[in-house]
Order: sequence, then C-alpha cells, then structure tokens
Amino acid sequence: MTFVVLVVGGITRLTQSGLSMVDWQPLVGVVPPLTEAHWAETFDRYRRFPEYQQLRQGMTLAEFKVIFFWEYLHRVVARLIGLVFLIPFVFFWLSGHLTRPLASRALALFALGAMQGAVGWLMVASGLVDRPSVSHYRLAAHLAIAMAIFGFAVWLARDLAIEPGGAAVTARARRVMARGLGAVGAFLALQVVWGALVAGLKAGLLFNTFPLMAGGLVPPTLLPPDLALVSLVQDPAAVQWVHRLLGTVLLVAVCVLSVRVWRTEPDPASRRLSMALLALVAAQYLLGVLTLVYVVPVSLAVLHQATAMAIVGLWVAWVHHLCHLAVAPA
Repeated sequence: MTFVVLVVGGITRLTQSGLSMVDWQPLVGVVPPLTEAHWAETFDRYRRFPEYQQLRQGMTLAEFKVIFFWEYLHRVVARLIGLVFLIPFVFFWLSGHLTRPLASRALALFALGAMQGAVGWLMVASGLVDRPSVSHYRLAAHLAIAMAIFGFAVWLARDLAIEPGGAAVTARARRVMARGLGAVGAFLALQVVWGALVAGLKAGLLFNTFPLMAGGLVPPTLLPPDLALVSLVQDPAAVQWVHRLLGTVLLVAVCVLSVRVWRTEPDPASRRLSMALLALVAAQYLLGVLTLVYVVPVSLAVLHQATAMAIVGLWVAWVHHLCHLAVAPA
C-alpha cells in the first residue's frame, strides 16, 4: 500500500492536482463532495487560492473534479494505510503475539507514517499562500520520508521471514558487499532527494536532450561567474544536472559492485540480488533519459518513480540479507 500511495502521489504531482484540496481534515476529510451544491462550495473555495487565480482562470467544475480526484485518492489511500496498520497491530498486541522489540519497531513505523501526513500537509500549505507551487524542499522531505517508510516496511517484513541456518560467505566477500552497498546506498539516497528537487522545480521540462545540456555537458548557469553552491539545490538547470550526474555515478557504482561481488564467489542469493539491482538501476537510467527527452509524460515519469521505489526495496532486502550472512571458516 505504501508503494501504491507513492505511485498515486506521483500521478497527483504530475497532473498538478496536489493543491485541489485546500483544507486538511484528517478525520472527516475522507468523505468527498456528494451533492452538486457541495461540489460548487468546494470549487468556490479552491478559486480563492493562488493556483486558480494565477494558473487556472476559467476552469470548469468538471475539470476541477478531475484534479480533485487524484488528491482525494492520495489522501484516502494514505489514511487507509493507517487503518491497515492499526487494526492488526491492536489484535496482535492484545493476543500477545508482539514481542517488545517488534512492537517498538512497529510503532516507529506508525510514527513515521504520522509524521509523513503532517509533512504532506505542510508541503501543500506552502502552495496556498502567494504562489501556486509547493516548496521543493518540502516535496523532497515528503518523498524521502515515504521512501524511508517503504524501506523500513521491507526490512521488518524480511525480519519476520528470516530463517535460521542461513548461507555463509568468506570474510572478503562480506566486506566487499558491505562497503559496496554502503556506497550505493549513499548515492541512492542523494539521487532520490535530487529527483524530488527536480520534480518540485519542474526542472525536467528544461534541456530535454541527452547527454548534452544546451550543447555542453554542464549547463551555462554552472559556469563562472554564475556558479554558486546554492544553485545546486535552487536553480532548475543545476538541479537537473546534479540529478543526471548522480544517476550516472549510481549506475557506475552498481556496475563496479556487481563485478566485484561476482569475483568474490558470493552466496547464490547475493548473486541474484546483485544481478537484479544492476538490471533495475540500468532500466531506471534508461527511463530517466526517456522521461527527459519526451518532456516528462505522466506514464514514463510515474514508472520512473515506481522503479526508484523498487530499487530502494531491493537495496534494503540485500542489506538485510547481508546482515544475516555468516562468515565461512577460512
């Protein structure tokens, strides 16, 4: 469900539907407008805010219902995740099936979800004041927390699925995987954040060629005298360039990791995981290029975000597997 809500959130952002609901009603907001009078009232409230006044003058009620649908679906699925967590949690807790460590981790997961809801509203609120766009910093925080929730859920699931008597590898193989996965994880985290900055600044609508940007490998705004470190997180062209660079570095890092792992005679599961990670990252790189050159169509952009989630989940699964690998006797 976290995977689904991230996909729906991506569609909501790409269809510019995120500011269609201008109130945050965590409990009563699950009921949409049901009558024409209620729809007219909801639409009238939306027209008081900058998005309508600056970008969507003349929008019809039928058009408003379309963008309202995606934001409404995003919020409802997010709330359903809370119920899907709470009802089984209470049942297993009352029936004595939760150990103290497992209960603590589960509650930490729930706390992350609650924080995500608050950050999501703060993000929306940033686009309801004087400009019809949300803060790209808050969007990055929203996506980063979502990825953390997804990764944490995968980790907990693997904890519950682990079987005793796992495989063993040499100390060298384990060391190679640990260092490689650490480096890949760092690049992956940065790439997710810069991907969100690209989305928030709509930087994917610029320089729709690859690998050159305006005829060069570096955009003009990154050359002296315009060069400034703050531009790496604020200037759309610079943010897109960083995203390209990190994507390339990540692909190279995964290629190097895979080659090194194969040479150390890993266990069968690690070999499969390395091949799957390499295939996913390569596919993601291609998706990123296609999304750029075709000027961010919704289908490709959503698939790009979904593949990023799959990569995060696979990386977490491999790290979890590594933590339970024994070291074979020399």
